[in-house]
Amino acid sequence: MTPKPPHHPDTDDCIRGSAALTRAFGVLGKRWSGVVLGNLRFGPAGFRELSRATGGVSDSVLSDRLSELTTAGLITRTVDPGPPVSVSYELTASGQALMPALEQISLWAQEHLPPESSQ
Repeated sequence: MTPKPPHHPDTDDCIRGSAALTRAFGVLGKRWSGVVLGNLRFGPAGFRELSRATGGVSDSVLSDRLSELTTAGLITRTVDPGPPVSVSYELTASGQALMPALEQISLWAQEHLPPESSQ
């Protein structure tokens, strides 16, 4: 009996996989998105906490990323009317489901990417 040739995905499988990656990196490929999500893995956080934890991101970019991640369904935004009024962000179930993949990307980066220079 001759061995079966290895399975190769058909064109439809490749197209579906490519479309899924395009959607995923449309959200996650923006600078700071993954870092913001990673910081929320510890629990809800306010804007200032996220700004300090993220380090280096401007308030306007952080605000944009939080809005985009909320629209994508990865985080929720909760307003506590106070006083004082406070806003917090938290991972949704979809955001939580992403954490193992982000952890793997982090491990891969530690092993395979050179450290950033401090210039």
